[in-house]
Amino acid sequence: MTNPKIRILSDELLSKNWYILKKYVYEYLKNDGSTEIQHREVYDRGNGATILLYDKKEKNVILIRQFRMPTYVNGNETGMVIEACAGLLEEENAEECIRRESEEETGYKIREVRKIFESYMSPGSVTEIIHFFVAEYSKDMKVNEGGGLDSEHENIEVLEIPFAKALHMIQTGEIRDAKTIMLLQYAQIHQLL
Repeated sequence: MTNPKIRILSDELLSKNWYILKKYVYEYLKNDGSTEIQHREVYDRGNGATILLYDKKEKNVILIRQFRMPTYVNGNETGMVIEACAGLLEEENAEECIRRESEEETGYKIREVRKIFESYMSPGSVTEIIHFFVAEYSKDMKVNEGGGLDSEHENIEVLEIPFAKALHMIQTGEIRDAKTIMLLQYAQIHQLL
């Protein structure tokens, strides 16, 4: 950390129950030369990767549906979210992660992946950077039923959806996951299907 306008005064561990939540107190040098003390809570859950699997010939995409507790407590009546395959980087790089996650969650062992960009998804409170990928899939790449690992209690439903329908599902609110919307719009803008 090399920003001369920031001087961290303290960091307090608030929780390491699921991931790490810290409270930072820092001095911020304002443009007028004065300083102020600011307090921020920062959630560090590691970095992740996500991918849109698409079938150019059939004009379909593979998405998943699973229960997400934060959406449930924030107004999603069922807590079920339709989203692109994703996962946290463990001891691997982003491409290795997304290849592993694709097979675990969707059942497809993809051959070639292409990184398209990376993004902070909630930079006001979360450290996470998501690495975005796209990859073509075909029926012959299916090696298992997917659904995630039992040890991770994911209970994932694999969905093969026509691309046009997936885009419409953004408008209807059936798809409200930011990373998925970004990937679908990327595919539309770059005419992947």
